[in-house]
Amino acid sequence: MQAGSAFFCASAQAQIETQTTSELGLGLGVTNYRGEIAPQYQFGNNRPAITAFYRRDVSAPITLRGSFLAGLLRADDANVTGEGGSTPPVQAYRGTNMKGSVLEAAVAMEYNFLDYRARKQKVHFTPYLFIGVGGYYINTRTQTTNQVLGADFDRSGGHFGIAIPAGAGMKYALSQRINLGLEVGVRKTFSDKLDNLYDQDPLLVNPHDNDWYYYSGLSVSYTFYKIHCPPQYKNNKQLLK
Repeated sequence: MQAGSAFFCASAQAQIETQTTSELGLGLGVTNYRGEIAPQYQFGNNRPAITAFYRRDVSAPITLRGSFLAGLLRADDANVTGEGGSTPPVQAYRGTNMKGSVLEAAVAMEYNFLDYRARKQKVHFTPYLFIGVGGYYINTRTQTTNQVLGADFDRSGGHFGIAIPAGAGMKYALSQRINLGLEVGVRKTFSDKLDNLYDQDPLLVNPHDNDWYYYSGLSVSYTFYKIHCPPQYKNNKQLLK
C-alpha cells in the first residue's frame, strides 16, 4: 500500500506540490590582490584558490549561499607598468613584493535571471548577480630590494577583517543533478593592511585607498531535491497504509 500512497502523493504534486532545492559544490580558481603594490588588477598576480559552498533556493530567482574560500596572494612593484612601459618612479624606488594567503567565510544572495532547473525548457543556464558579506583572515609577508628602506619595509603579519563580496556568474544545469558554474567576483575590504604598507611614508604609499582582493573560478555542484507533499495528501497516505 505504501507504493500506492507514494503514487497518490506524486499525482497531487503535479498540481499543487512545492519543492525545495539545494546544492553542495566545489570550485577551483584564482585569487588576486589590488593595493599599494598592484594599483590595478594584474593577470600575472593570479594565484591558485579553492572554494566550497552550499546553496539553497528561497524563491524562483533568489538563492542564498554560504561559502568558504582559501587562496594565495602575491604582487610585485616590478610588475607595475607606467608610461612608456617602464616601472613608475615610486614603484622602482620602493622595490617591494608581497606574498601570502587569504581565508574567507561568507554568505551571499544570488539573483538568477532564468529558471535553469526547468528540464522541460530548452534553456538550462542562467546568468546571475550576487552580493553578500564575509569575514576574512589574510596573512602576508612584504619585502623590499631597496637597502635603504629594508628594515622598515620588511614586514609580515596577519589580520582579520570584513569584506563585501560582489560579482556575476553563469550557472548551467548539465543534468537534473549536476551543475557547472563560472564566477567572477571582487571583495571590497575596509582595510589598508593587506600589504603591510599602510603606515609608511605618505610619499611612498597612498594611505587613503583601501585594499581589495578577487576570486574568479569554475565550479561543479550537486543538487538535492526535497518534495513537500500537501498536508491533505499526507493524511491520505496514513489511511492507505
